Amino acid sequence: MSTATRLQTSPIETMRRREQFDIYSAYRRILGNEKISTPLAAILALTELIEKSNAGTMFELVQALKEGAEVLRKWFTNSISVNAGCELFIAFVTLFPHESADFKDLKIELAEQGRQYVNEAMSYREKIAKLALGFIKDGSVILTHSYSRVVMQALLLAHKQKRISVYVTEARPRGSGIRTHDELTAAGIPCTVVLDSAVAYVMDKVDLVLVGSEAVVESGGLINAVGSNQMAIIAKAANTPVYAMAESYKFHRLFPLSQYDLPTHTPDIHSFPRLRTRPTDSTNVRPSVLQSQVDLSSKQRLPSSTSAHTVSSSEYAMSPEQIRLNPEVDYTRPDLISLVFSDVGILTPEGVSQYLVGMFAG
Repeated sequence: MSTATRLQTSPIETMRRREQFDIYSAYRRILGNEKISTPLAAILALTELIEKSNAGTMFELVQALKEGAEVLRKWFTNSISVNAGCELFIAFVTLFPHESADFKDLKIELAEQGRQYVNEAMSYREKIAKLALGFIKDGSVILTHSYSRVVMQALLLAHKQKRISVYVTEARPRGSGIRTHDELTAAGIPCTVVLDSAVAYVMDKVDLVLVGSEAVVESGGLINAVGSNQMAIIAKAANTPVYAMAESYKFHRLFPLSQYDLPTHTPDIHSFPRLRTRPTDSTNVRPSVLQSQVDLSSKQRLPSSTSAHTVSSSEYAMSPEQIRLNPEVDYTRPDLISLVFSDVGILTPEGVSQYLVGMFAG
């Protein structure tokens, strides 16, 4: 076969090879293990891609990994955690010393190294929990946000040795804080759910804030479930320390300067809808207010012990479209974070930047 013919058929062969391995299905299957986080699931999916790949050179292999990572990203509106895992593994493959005489042996070794890293990384949460233990005093009142497995492990470990109480935000719209509340309560830890809008109200009772992370970026800032930023701002105003907890595989080479620099931000988020028609001049009352008056007038008068806004609150629940126009994550500046607890040690936000430079420089 001539060189020209090989060049013409190689794209078709490459397409066939991709069709043979569905990286997203592999990712979803791996993520079925509750203990495996999103970045680690992405790494394991890429190791399977290496094993299934027919790449004959390092260039082809790295290209296949980048394409596989891109396929994973396209499945998510929030792909930050997936990006972190994919970039870490691709950097590892690129910098790995190529000593094997046979490229097939090298691919086997790379896949084994990927699995070995994931197995080791499964112990990172325990390491982080032990590091945080010294910062949680007996009788501490802790505020946390949403649901984080590493924060949960730290709280459960602290409960075995000290008396603690926990406030957790509801974390709308998914209500992930309810899961935190249920698991802590089942473990015997006093826990109360607070509204996301009541963080400032409860902050004066809090000794420290513990939050997990989707990613810790090059600036030392934090990307986490939306609401983390406002919590950190309020904590800073109240002189309450904010401790972030993050496994090192969540350290991500991003440098956002504001919320709108996040890869998850789209023009639709918090955009104003176009009004199709103007209100008629027959009424100067806003439609929502007018509708509520009509609804209340058509009902029986409520007992004095029952508040009207509680009974009719379902009428004002956010629609799926309104929820879609809100962000899933937000960015917390490094100056609002006291320390980052990680498996590589207790770091300042500046220390995270230095570690990231070293990690990706090989």
